[in-house]
Amino acid sequence: MPNTYTQLYIHCVFAVKYRLAIIDTLWEDRLHSYITGIVQNNGHKMLVINSASDHLHMLIGLNPKQSISDMMRLVKGDSSEFINKEGFTKRKFHWQEGYGAFSNSKSQIDGVVKYIINQKQHHLKKSFKAEYLDILKDYSIDYDEKYVFNDLLD
Repeated sequence: MPNTYTQLYIHCVFAVKYRLAIIDTLWEDRLHSYITGIVQNNGHKMLVINSASDHLHMLIGLNPKQSISDMMRLVKGDSSEFINKEGFTKRKFHWQEGYGAFSNSKSQIDGVVKYIINQKQHHLKKSFKAEYLDILKDYSIDYDEKYVFNDLLD
């Protein structure tokens, strides 16, 4: 559409179902490349992507022609299919239901990029659950903890 200008930075976070620690460093680069392809083939810009063993973060420049929910449905569905087809895990791979998507201003981008790059070091000190709840609090998002992690095996 002529005369339409946007600058939409979205930090997306999603986890392996049951928070199983099965994203392996042996194949995570292939997963990151595959997801980057999905994002870019849908007209968005991948700024950074990284994962820990049980979840993934990505920061994208969102193209408003596609909703976040449609993009995430494709990212999660297609990447699950890719992981299963390649046989990266012993059991069938699934992402958890839902995701987090948080908007950032241009001035926040460097900090978010550094945060995502340092995921493995960050998670030596903090669990994904603690991290995710902190993110929700930082963005002043109302939540009920029993629903945020309702697919846990405990």
